[in-house]
Amino acid sequence: MGRDALVVFDRLIVGPAVVEKNRLTAPYRLVWNGREESTELVYKFEEDVFDPGDQVSLNLASMAAVQVALNYGLFCRELVFHGHFDETDKRFLTDMAENTSREIYVKKFLEPNPYLIGSAVGMQPEKSERYLAARLEFPDIMPSATKIRWQLWSTERNRHAILSSGGKDSLLSYGLLNEGGFDVHPLFVNESGRHWFTALNSYKYFKENVPNTGRVWTNSDRVFNWMLRHMPFVRRDFANVRSDEYAIRLWTVAVFLFGVLPLVHKRGIARILIGDEFDTTRRLSFKGITHYDGLYDQSRYFDNAMSRYYMRKGFAVSQFSILRPMSELFIEKVLAHRYPELLNQQVSCHAAHKEGERIRPCGRCEKCRRIVGMLTAVGVDPGLCGYSASQIEYCLKSIETMDIHQESVCVSQVKFLLREKGILQFKESGKKMIRQRLEVLKLRFDPERSPIDEIPVDLRPILFGILLKHTDGALFRAGREWREFDLMNDPSMHKPYAFEQAPPARARGSEQQPVDKEKSYLWGEMTWPEAEQRFEEVDIALLPVGSIEQHGPHLPLDTDAFDAEYLAHKVAEACSSPPPLVLPLISYGISYEHNSFKGTIDIRNQTLSNLVYDIGMSVARNGICKLVIINGHGGNVPALN
Repeated sequence: MGRDALVVFDRLIVGPAVVEKNRLTAPYRLVWNGREESTELVYKFEEDVFDPGDQVSLNLASMAAVQVALNYGLFCRELVFHGHFDETDKRFLTDMAENTSREIYVKKFLEPNPYLIGSAVGMQPEKSERYLAARLEFPDIMPSATKIRWQLWSTERNRHAILSSGGKDSLLSYGLLNEGGFDVHPLFVNESGRHWFTALNSYKYFKENVPNTGRVWTNSDRVFNWMLRHMPFVRRDFANVRSDEYAIRLWTVAVFLFGVLPLVHKRGIARILIGDEFDTTRRLSFKGITHYDGLYDQSRYFDNAMSRYYMRKGFAVSQFSILRPMSELFIEKVLAHRYPELLNQQVSCHAAHKEGERIRPCGRCEKCRRIVGMLTAVGVDPGLCGYSASQIEYCLKSIETMDIHQESVCVSQVKFLLREKGILQFKESGKKMIRQRLEVLKLRFDPERSPIDEIPVDLRPILFGILLKHTDGALFRAGREWREFDLMNDPSMHKPYAFEQAPPARARGSEQQPVDKEKSYLWGEMTWPEAEQRFEEVDIALLPVGSIEQHGPHLPLDTDAFDAEYLAHKVAEACSSPPPLVLPLISYGISYEHNSFKGTIDIRNQTLSNLVYDIGMSVARNGICKLVIINGHGGNVPALN
């Protein structure tokens, strides 16, 4: 069976969303072989979040409505999205549909999947430049739809939303921020069906004790199952398969994220926290196909992509995880030792059940083995989060013979601690030797997975200060080694966070010093000592890009270059102190359409894009976090994009 055989639907048509003050509904219509069936996706809010006549509300509702559909670009010839979208939305959705198609192809069809039947089992890999089979259509992107008024949201950086699930990660994120004195909003997404059981204990606790708690109900789980029932390569009894993974979908976190964005907007929240740990940021290759191990929407790549999307939309929101330097074991340890009242709410079991007013874990699945093993290893009674004595005994015994889906060094440390405590004995041979791996109980800063500057500057001393009380140090990655360093006194603690403008060195206001409009912002006219000083004050640079081409018999050839440079200077002059730096002009552009006119100088798209890329990487090494390109020529747009 080839990859083309997975394309079994003609089109999936979504929307338009119908918006009420506290609810949105969107039709999902599936068309194939002359047949058509439909269902409806619903989001309900506990408070009014929409203005049905407002463009922003309609845009947020439209984006929430289509996220489920991004899981099916591998199986449809067309994905048709009706609603209020702009070009930024269109580009984002297309990119994420492509990425998700590749991830599903690798993780659900090339790797073993207990839900598959027939020729879909054991598919051979086909390497391709694109894995998205569907053509994305946006019928409503017309002049009226693209005029969603761009306006920067009014947000407060002290307000933090935590995408809450009842698991250890979101519980610890709340505990740390709450102890740090921040304004914290636990936001729960109540997915229809039994998945809500994992969050129910936690939601009840927060609803009673935390005034800012919010909840969104959605039937997305029913829509996912509705799609599965129409897939010929998925078992009909998929609901009875015992597995810790979903049958097909991998684009799930965004279904929740876009569901809470209306609440984020209404409450003026500036930061969204996702509870993701050290080992969720991965880049792998499967038989030549590069991918993210099915964890893209739990990686820092996803957080950064979302933050860039928010910035382009004017949302004034950033997204990150404060747990990336922590292993799963370290997270469980801090939660148990520092916030036992929150540990009591933890349910990390997708087969949980209800006993009286409480949700209890099943005590038999892989996640239960993992939680019981980690808690026991760090000297905490798993009964604090609902496990019975018999469940604890079963989970510990099963660790001796069954796998744990966890970072390998973490598994080794858990088993080492259990053996040291005399709780379990393990048979060791070859690669299965159990070694002490103390690094997993420290803060680990890896330049790719968990850099220090991945969270805002104001959070670092508070959060790291708390976490260092539960470990004997911090490590940074140097090649293939971990090395100890003095985290709290490291210069990186003050490195700006890329998705929020750093506060200026001098206070803004009437008392600020007047700006020297002559040369204070011109990059090329500074000496290197002057530049070194300016980089301590400024993290924004403007790059004017123009062209040399004909502009009729009455204008000079450098008109576009002049315009871009002139505008860059005027923008810098209009800014308060300290102004952004203006880089030297790139005079040449993509002007092949004017080559028949003498005097035109044309460079290739690749030449311009490589030049801008290299300039960007170089200014970043000097401390610039935001590069604003001011383009004076329309022909440059594809290369600059």
